[in-house]
Amino acid sequence: MARVMIVGAGGVGNVVVHKCAAREEFSHILLASRTIDKCHRIAESVSSPKVKIAELDADNVNDTVKLLKEFRPDILINVALPYQDLALMDACLEVGVHYLDTANYEPPDEAKFEYSWQWKYHERYKNAGITAILGCGFDPGVTGIFTAYALKHYFDEIHYLDIVDCNAGNHGQVFATNFNPEINIREITQPGKYYENGTWIEVPSLSIHRPISYPEIGIKESYLLYHEELESLVKHIPTIKRARFWMTFSQSYINHLQVLQNLGLTRIDPIDYEGTKIVPLKFLKALLPEPSSLAENYTGQTSIGCHIRGVKNGKERSYYIYNNCEHTQAYQEVNAQAISYTTGVPAVIGSLMVVNGLWKQPGVFNVEQYDPNPFMELLGPLGLPWHEVIDQPSPFEDN
Repeated sequence: MARVMIVGAGGVGNVVVHKCAAREEFSHILLASRTIDKCHRIAESVSSPKVKIAELDADNVNDTVKLLKEFRPDILINVALPYQDLALMDACLEVGVHYLDTANYEPPDEAKFEYSWQWKYHERYKNAGITAILGCGFDPGVTGIFTAYALKHYFDEIHYLDIVDCNAGNHGQVFATNFNPEINIREITQPGKYYENGTWIEVPSLSIHRPISYPEIGIKESYLLYHEELESLVKHIPTIKRARFWMTFSQSYINHLQVLQNLGLTRIDPIDYEGTKIVPLKFLKALLPEPSSLAENYTGQTSIGCHIRGVKNGKERSYYIYNNCEHTQAYQEVNAQAISYTTGVPAVIGSLMVVNGLWKQPGVFNVEQYDPNPFMELLGPLGLPWHEVIDQPSPFEDN
């Protein structure tokens, strides 16, 4: 029996609390957030005696240390903002608590996310005898585990990796983001980047796109983005010659985003407004719908997977592995939309891997560095069934 502390009471936090409460491995659950009202709503929705709540400013290391010492969790699941990763890692290191997050650190004043800041904690976590698992959502997260699973079972070497992420859902809003608007828009508006032949190639934001077919959905225009799992995957699977990430956006979404950029509302540098410093993107975030509020009326599904090519026994082969998730089914189960569901479920499975001793190596690790099999065995039963297409033509064979 394990004690788990969950930091962050947004849509993903809601999913994590629901799923943890349903597992007998977790005996005590503490949900902590700066916004205590959100914690109350989630706890009432789960309605489990296991769940307690607390108010916490996750930027304050001392406050987190105090709460960790009071609650004594075995693991902290960080589903707060990426800005808070390092502060929470510092607190876990001081108290000796295992750590897991779903997105890598990003400095508040620069739209740049990379693992370098968190990888620097490896020796300190190793010496403390505790584990930190980075990027254990879906992408990053399951996409890395999918890739590791493919390498273990179907390839001697992986050469080409294309991660594809489609949201074919409809939330009925003119313009909204599926997770934290500030983080989402920063991610999309920064330059695109992909890895090829040992070099990172940077391109203007959303400048490369192509139609890609998704199971049960059909063809959707998909845009090349930089996503953090590319950085860790090319490091830990060095045979990869090219790695790219693609995500779908509607033309309406692109048009709205371009207008917001042209107006300066996606800027992250403070401006002076009537004697007060404000960040335009933070102001825009306050105007947009709360992502968790989209769940009730969301229809359609997501499709996220990996197209992989490489060699086995000297012969070329291709492999596609993916999950489709229905927004309505996620809402019926845990009052969430599929974006939150596909992020929250893997975070719970990763935590189970730690508390059950399967992924409990001291240090800081990305998910693809572990044995993917026990994780994959739980993925379907916990709500994210996966499917394989083996040695069929790849949509990426020509380019």
